[in-house]
Amino acid sequence: MNTLVTTPNIPRPDDFYAELLALHEGLSKAQSDAVNARLILILANHIGDRAVLSEAMAAARDG
Repeated sequence: MNTLVTTPNIPRPDDFYAELLALHEGLSKAQSDAVNARLILILANHIGDRAVLSEAMAAARDG
């Protein structure tokens, strides 16, 4: 079983953040929300480990 990685783990995180922001440029709130939902589902499918996904959801909710 894997565990959720919560320590910095993305190379060049500022570049990733800029790309994430650019993904939403020109979109309405509804379109932006839909893109976020699709991205979450794509990444959740990639992770594929229900325990890790549950851990991530709890961490996101708890802030």
